[in-house]
Amino acid sequence: MSDLKGKYKKILEDLENNIKNPEDLIFAKEKFMELTMIFMDIVDRLTALTDARIKEVEERQEEINNRINNVQSAIDEIEGDIYEDDDSYEFEIICPYCNYEFTTDIEDEKKEEIKCPNCNNIIELDWNNEEEYSCSGDCSHCHEEQVAENEEEYKVKQEENNEDEDM
Repeated sequence: MSDLKGKYKKILEDLENNIKNPEDLIFAKEKFMELTMIFMDIVDRLTALTDARIKEVEERQEEINNRINNVQSAIDEIEGDIYEDDDSYEFEIICPYCNYEFTTDIEDEKKEEIKCPNCNNIIELDWNNEEEYSCSGDCSHCHEEQVAENEEEYKVKQEENNEDEDM
């Protein structure tokens, strides 16, 4: 800006040094001032126009940022639904004792048993991804089956022994 002032002063000095008639000098300085004011007006208009365009671009950029944030929020929700790292599992369980069907949330795969809300018996959970219920054979349901199997084996052995004796 100081360079512009220096050039402006230099032009005025050149006018004063080269124009000897005082009336012509005043006329030339006035016309030079008019020309300077026209240029200043053009610069002001260009500055105002540029400022308006910059403001418009900033508003559009803010609108775009808001849209991007909305899309990002939707993506985060979808991503959360797809990739949720929730250690809670919801299962439908049929109690092997009373055949009561219930749904329960199980926090982790380390849980090995759950209590039936109907009959209060303990149900062992099988995490081997098998469809059927399996247990270690210690429950009353399995114990009844083992007793029945043992009785069947006993009857078969008794019959075999009786046949051997008859021979």
